[in-house]
Amino acid sequence: MVQYIDSLPSELFDNYVDVNVKENMDEILPFSATLEVRDRCLCLHAQRAARALARRFDEALKPYGLTNGQFSIMMALNRPKPPRITELAPFLAMDRTTLTAALKPLRRRDLVTVAPDPEDRRGSLLTLTDAGRETLAAALPTWRTTHDAVDATIPEIAPETLRDAMNKLSAP
Repeated sequence: MVQYIDSLPSELFDNYVDVNVKENMDEILPFSATLEVRDRCLCLHAQRAARALARRFDEALKPYGLTNGQFSIMMALNRPKPPRITELAPFLAMDRTTLTAALKPLRRRDLVTVAPDPEDRRGSLLTLTDAGRETLAAALPTWRTTHDAVDATIPEIAPETLRDAMNKLSAP
């Protein structure tokens, strides 16, 4: 067998699998471990649900030129006193660099402004512009309708219970 393998062109070895190695793979990492992770992993299920929800809300908010992430950022800015980036980032579970990058398209569209904090010039305050408030006001009924439809897909679980559990998991 060794002589036969040695006589084969090297490009064929790319597709060569040693049967003995394949048989031992189940001893190293059994397929049952994959099934366990598939069935038990909260992180996997949360990520899958988050991606599916994100796609659903992205599609719903598309007519307003917003993604679900942009909508969330802008809603977090809808408050009486402008927050600092350092206050908003943890609320959104984002690092400051990622939040700064996510704000760029909103700033280009004049939906959000970033200004130096008069109390601490090293910090920045984030404010919704009038155009930002108008965009949010226009998108909010669509967000509500979409959210009602999402809530209706899980009638056996109270949405408040699910949100409470996710809040506990996302707490620092």
